[in-house]
Amino acid sequence: MSTPRPPGTEPSSGPPSMSGRRPMVVVVTGLSGAGRTTALRALEDLGFFCIDNLPTALGPDAVALCEKGGVTRVALGIDVRVREFLGEVGNVLSLLEDGGRRDLHVLFLDASDETILRRFSESRRPHALASSGTLVHAASVLEGVALERERLSRIRARATRVVDTSNLSVHELRRAILAAFGPTSGTVERMAIRVMSFGFKYGAPVDADLVFDVRFLKNPYFVPELKRVPGTDPRVRDYVMNLPETPELLEKTLGLLEYVVPKYEREGKSYLTIAFGCTGGMHRSVVLAEHVAHALDGLLHERASRPRMNDEPTPKIDIAVVHRDIGRADIAAKTRSLGEGQSIEPPSTAAAIEHAQDLGKRGVR
Repeated sequence: MSTPRPPGTEPSSGPPSMSGRRPMVVVVTGLSGAGRTTALRALEDLGFFCIDNLPTALGPDAVALCEKGGVTRVALGIDVRVREFLGEVGNVLSLLEDGGRRDLHVLFLDASDETILRRFSESRRPHALASSGTLVHAASVLEGVALERERLSRIRARATRVVDTSNLSVHELRRAILAAFGPTSGTVERMAIRVMSFGFKYGAPVDADLVFDVRFLKNPYFVPELKRVPGTDPRVRDYVMNLPETPELLEKTLGLLEYVVPKYEREGKSYLTIAFGCTGGMHRSVVLAEHVAHALDGLLHERASRPRMNDEPTPKIDIAVVHRDIGRADIAAKTRSLGEGQSIEPPSTAAAIEHAQDLGKRGVR
């Protein structure tokens, strides 16, 4: 995953991303009641800076200002009431595209007349063209839809993606937006994964999405030569990996992760924490977290290497390994020994005699 360039350091003639990607602009438009607000919210969840109902003449300038501030993904919500945009659709889109320097997408949301009528009836909201402030006043929702289709015909012809939402629920429309512009599309940074080891004796991590309890495996803690050796040591790793249950556990765990991780990413999840827990978080969980992280990285890298239609490489998912409690056992042992007086050496005989003489001088008996 690439690191963004600090704001204000981008050259004005080139893309402001260190990854070499062009700034992206998504124009979201379509029929009233077809789901424009839902689409903008989904894009906002993906990290787009969304501007709704902005006077269209200010669109290119607003996008340029966002780029100067380091914002390289902008979504503009446009509806039928913006007459200037509809009359100058070709010119405005050309300015937004900036000669190919920006990656411009025009998302048009459509739906059947019956669906639009039902949605307005359920929401009890007036149609966009039913307001007295518009030049053409629609007497009914169906009349407003007909006028709207006529006004939007030119921009619909320029749309790069048309989504018919007649048979889509709010959640299904959100999934469609995530599929088109989310991490799996290659247009934004992919989900970050953190594989963690921990000890149940210190509490399970509250931010873990998936928790695997591996305390059923034989504990190296009870092997004298491995008791104080962490799971990152080859001796402990070999001990845990050679247990009879470990191969089957890893096979089933990786199979599950290979299935669910793409599903989490498809739903727009930005972070995923996978936690492995044993008693103290020093041996078994550490070994398994290390192995699963490396194996999962290989599986996901294989998916990312598959060719795409636009020949652009799919960004790789970043996987970090965190061992939360690997050093806490030694700290806890030292604390306990001091508390119980086990690490405090008894005073020597000379020190005891000196202490008694000092008490005698002060008259203490």
